Amino acid sequence: MNTTNKTNGASKRRWLIGALAVAALAAVLWAAYRPRALVVETATVAEGRFEVVIEEDGRLRLLQRYTVTAPTAAQLQRPNLKVGDAVRAGDVVAVLAPSAPAMIDARTRSVLQERVGSADAALAAAAANVKRLQATLAQSALEAERADQLAKDNFIAPSARDQARLAREAAQQALRAAQAQQAAADHALGEARAALQRAQPGRDAGALGLWSLTSPVTGRVLKLHKESAEPVTAGTPLLEIGDTGALEAVVDVLSGDAPRIPPGAAVQLATGRSQPPLAGTVARIEPQAFTKVSALGIEEQRVNVTVALATRAEDLQRLGDGFRVDARITLSAQDGALLVPSAALVRQGDGWRVFVVEGGKARARAVTFKDRHADSAWVQDGLRAGETVVLYPGNTLTDGQRVKARAQAS
Repeated sequence: MNTTNKTNGASKRRWLIGALAVAALAAVLWAAYRPRALVVETATVAEGRFEVVIEEDGRLRLLQRYTVTAPTAAQLQRPNLKVGDAVRAGDVVAVLAPSAPAMIDARTRSVLQERVGSADAALAAAAANVKRLQATLAQSALEAERADQLAKDNFIAPSARDQARLAREAAQQALRAAQAQQAAADHALGEARAALQRAQPGRDAGALGLWSLTSPVTGRVLKLHKESAEPVTAGTPLLEIGDTGALEAVVDVLSGDAPRIPPGAAVQLATGRSQPPLAGTVARIEPQAFTKVSALGIEEQRVNVTVALATRAEDLQRLGDGFRVDARITLSAQDGALLVPSAALVRQGDGWRVFVVEGGKARARAVTFKDRHADSAWVQDGLRAGETVVLYPGNTLTDGQRVKARAQAS
């Protein structure tokens, strides 16, 4: 009997050991061949501000630009201003001098000298003629007085008296004509002398009659069209002046996006990585589009949107005309919206779904949303705040598959 019990005990032990070995082998095989958890990126559904925006690049430009031009043909003096210099309204920004006369040869100078001599002689002849006619007038006046007295005494006929008076009037008219000729000869002499004087070698015409042009506005020099002394004609641009504290932004958007922009829409303009953005509002949208070739070589119809800046003039002094900006135009905004990243959305027929992480497994769930953009979607139904969703699920992730969140890089 004892032998039989011992045999049965040994058999049970062997059976138990074999069962444990089979169980261990099964556990090892199950652990080795069961599907591993898929490592995924996740995000949390949360409430926040949902904004629909248009992001484009633009540039700053001056509200007012003033171009100083030459009012007449002249010789521009060398400017003392440089681009970026500050000027005040009324400051002298350019100086003009009369243009120097054309150079002449010795023959032409001799002709001018002879012309002065001829005019001088003509003036002398006119002066002598005036003196002669003055004497004639004096004699005619005496004869007219004598004829009046004789006519009163009845020594001569009235017709003789009338002839004497007419002779006096004729002498007066002749004297006036001679005096006019003398004045004309005097002006001709002055003209000839002026021509000869301007043609004299070694004369500095630029030192005579300087004309100062002043700044119409307080601002800074934006551009110098002329940087040295040179002759200029009427209407030649000399320099440009503007107030860099009065700027606006111009952003070109796709013509399809322009009708979506409401008047007065809020705009944020980024001018640099370390600079705070500039606030502004949409002032106007131009009614005419233009063609622009994108970086990919595609022709696009674009529209200019003008943005009025709500920034102090002192803060704009560090900027300037033509500076590039990154514009963010807000079309609509909603606070307290339930947001899910757009990267979590998967197309399902005519609708959308997301994979929610529950108990270490990805569960597919249909969702509806009110609006979405490239970053996030405004969820209307299907999700709750605080739930975790899978980002970029792709085509390999299935409903109920085990997942593991990827460790976030520190």
